[in-house]
Amino acid sequence: MAEATSSLYETRAPPRKGLLALFPRNLRIAYESDGAKMGTALLLRLELHMASPAVLIVVDVQNGFLDPYWGPSNNPACEDNVRALLAHWRANDWPIVLVQHDSTSPTSPLRPGQPGHDLQPGVDGEAALRIHKTVNSAFYGTPNLEEWLTANKYTELVVCGIMTNFCCETTARMGGNLGYSVTFALDATRTFDHEAIDGSIIPAETIYNVTAANLNGEFATVLSTEQVIARA
Repeated sequence: MAEATSSLYETRAPPRKGLLALFPRNLRIAYESDGAKMGTALLLRLELHMASPAVLIVVDVQNGFLDPYWGPSNNPACEDNVRALLAHWRANDWPIVLVQHDSTSPTSPLRPGQPGHDLQPGVDGEAALRIHKTVNSAFYGTPNLEEWLTANKYTELVVCGIMTNFCCETTARMGGNLGYSVTFALDATRTFDHEAIDGSIIPAETIYNVTAANLNGEFATVLSTEQVIARA
């Protein structure tokens, strides 16, 4: 008798109808069939695999970044896209990490003890973890992000926030180097014009796009907010 052949088809919600509607949206369903070539029997097996949801890391979306102190910015839709991601994660009860920068500069709008340090409206709220940091990477904050991810067996990260090329990019790069699967929600980030070493001004949009090119395929997968939500 010929050897059985096997095929695997995997689908991920939506849509969910009937009994499938009872299961969480992050449930992966695989159908495996084994059949003999001469064909009198067919085994159909339904396997249910619960996938750990990605962790949404929201970096430094603080009131201080609304201050003119920083100069011209790009992507005015950034904060609305961050809120859209947060709404989607909260509706599904998925893990969220809120990160705040505790600036040590006496002139920074992000220094603790003033309104600029607070998270922006619609960002603060339910979160699995809150991190305070004084450097660029959320992995070098308190409490320790990597220890928390490991303890909870999380392997996938979605990074968004402010600024694109500083704290968001650094967090994404470190996540990728540490072995996490990182998605960078580009249009849920923004940055500011920056002075080059020759004194010229590099527009925020240029920095934003160069960051995306640097990250994509090397440290992370760069997607839009719409694509992140569709794939979640």
